[in-house]
Amino acid sequence: MAASLRERGGVGRFGRRQTRPIADINVTPMVDVMLVLLVIFMITAPLLTAGVQVDLPKTQAAAIQGQDEPVSVTVDRQGRIFVGETEVGGLDALTQRLAAVTENNKEARVFVRGDQGIAYGQVMAVISAVHTAGFTKVALLTQPLEGVAPERARQTGSRAQH
Repeated sequence: MAASLRERGGVGRFGRRQTRPIADINVTPMVDVMLVLLVIFMITAPLLTAGVQVDLPKTQAAAIQGQDEPVSVTVDRQGRIFVGETEVGGLDALTQRLAAVTENNKEARVFVRGDQGIAYGQVMAVISAVHTAGFTKVALLTQPLEGVAPERARQTGSRAQH
């Protein structure tokens, strides 16, 4: 708290006591506001992660590097297929949606994420459909193993270049 015990001002011309404005800054309200903002950001930051929630398998693959923003294709536990956060009907709709999202750029990177609880064949069918659509840069995303360096913890995967 900001408080001063010294006397401010003195006696004025007319015998009245003069006071000067207090120039000390009270930082308590500012700290309160900053703590509230910190709590808000701590709560909302994890919610800003994009994509469909899936339980990825864990591997020790190297992180994928690239300049452009990849397109994420997700197969959830129920076998539904998503491009980004939008659900598509089936494999035919997947190829049409990928072409629309990438504006027919066949060099766009496509990351395939599959829940570890679904059959391997379902993920491979999605990868095959993406490859058949003409996309050459396809990668499977996985979670890093426990104890892997934090810089590799963002997105790891094994590249499946065809």
